[in-house]
Amino acid sequence: MALAFSKTNGTAQKNSHEAFVYKDGENTFRLVGGILPRYVYWLKGTNNKDIPVECLAFSRDKEKFDNKEHDYVQEYFPESKCAWSYSANCIATVDGKKKVVVVNLKKKLFASLCSAAEDLGLDPTDPDNGFDVVFKRVKTGALAWNVEYTLSQLKLKKRALSEEEKALLTSEDYLDIDKKFIRQTPEEVKSLMERLSKGASAETEAEDTSGVDAEAVSDLG
Repeated sequence: MALAFSKTNGTAQKNSHEAFVYKDGENTFRLVGGILPRYVYWLKGTNNKDIPVECLAFSRDKEKFDNKEHDYVQEYFPESKCAWSYSANCIATVDGKKKVVVVNLKKKLFASLCSAAEDLGLDPTDPDNGFDVVFKRVKTGALAWNVEYTLSQLKLKKRALSEEEKALLTSEDYLDIDKKFIRQTPEEVKSLMERLSKGASAETEAEDTSGVDAEAVSDLG
């Protein structure tokens, strides 16, 4: 299940949902709903495309590795390591229009956001007393992970959602983040691992993705 922002500590089905695109320079989004805590493996299909698979040893509810469910990824691909992959819904302007999209959070940015929320005494997901997340993305080198994210502290101001924004959250198209990314069962993951070990491609396994894009892994900011 997705956790309330204040309950997260930031540690440890096919994705057809539109995602927030991080761009160089200033970015702005408004978190809405809960935060979905996950760790995700990235495995290679025969076409060399990445296939994300949620680590079932990590509990979404407890936000820690409790190993209550069997981790078949480690059984089939023991060299693989899972990565921090928290996600949430956010309201962002896309092509000049306000929309609810998925934001795959950046670990360091999220840690800074948690600290800022504590200093401000505000929950950024609160529709009436929250605040927009405003930050800058700066490339620091040629490699994909040479990126820094810096919160624009002076722009983190309490703001109630507009009526237009609130209407997005009551639309019949709105889905909570944990309903967008259904957690697979151990049996489903085992079946996927068997197919991947026999050379399945990313296209044939598209239904088993977990909703994280490749940037969430390569871009460590």
